[in-house]
Amino acid sequence: MAAGELVGIGVGPGDPDLLTVKAVKAIRAADTIMCPASAEDRPSIALSVAAPVMDGSAGQEIVKLVFPMTKDRGALEAAWERNAEAMAAKVAEGRRVAYLTVGDPHLYSTWIYMQRHIRRSHPGMAVSAIPGIVSAFTFAAKVGVSIAEGAEKVAIIPSCYDLSSVEELARRAESLVFLKDGRYFDQVIGLLRRSGFPDDSVFAVGQDLGTDAEVVRRMTLGEAADGRSLATKYFSILVVKRA
Repeated sequence: MAAGELVGIGVGPGDPDLLTVKAVKAIRAADTIMCPASAEDRPSIALSVAAPVMDGSAGQEIVKLVFPMTKDRGALEAAWERNAEAMAAKVAEGRRVAYLTVGDPHLYSTWIYMQRHIRRSHPGMAVSAIPGIVSAFTFAAKVGVSIAEGAEKVAIIPSCYDLSSVEELARRAESLVFLKDGRYFDQVIGLLRRSGFPDDSVFAVGQDLGTDAEVVRRMTLGEAADGRSLATKYFSILVVKRA
């Protein structure tokens, strides 16, 4: 990393061993590490993933940025602007700034909004990103299911938003990947059955991937419909593969 530079770093799904070599180098080279949290008194999951590879140098500053867990667009935009300007201010001081984000910086990440604001408001600033391993591929390796093969189509769906369009997506795709919030997964079962997914379709659920609290379960859609308890946490994933 060069002085006066901002790098968004994907730290992957939760396992520090899945950090890329390039990400580790950038984390260790940073003067300032910035990371997202849902509140001041909440830990940063991204920071906890990167912590084992940080060299603990005395001059490395750690700054937590708060992004409220809300769907209020005004509140979100205010947080994006405030945090983007905090990043830009550090870069303007000549610091090498690394922003950590779970998964990949360009998939459902706060980095997307930070980057967009900074490139618009500070067009001359050096901004780049280092990709991270996406949870869907980590999960596929754990449960032994292909995300796509041949001419199959895949839909990636944020489960904590309106699911009314899922039936149409399910009719057109062989694999569905639901991200973000496991508390909504129970609602998906009926939608899938109505859209024609057979009961022997693969139905795999995971949460807290790569951590000591990891849960990984593979069953069929029919078994899930029989009332089995699904994921209950925000950081969860559901992969459904048509039989």
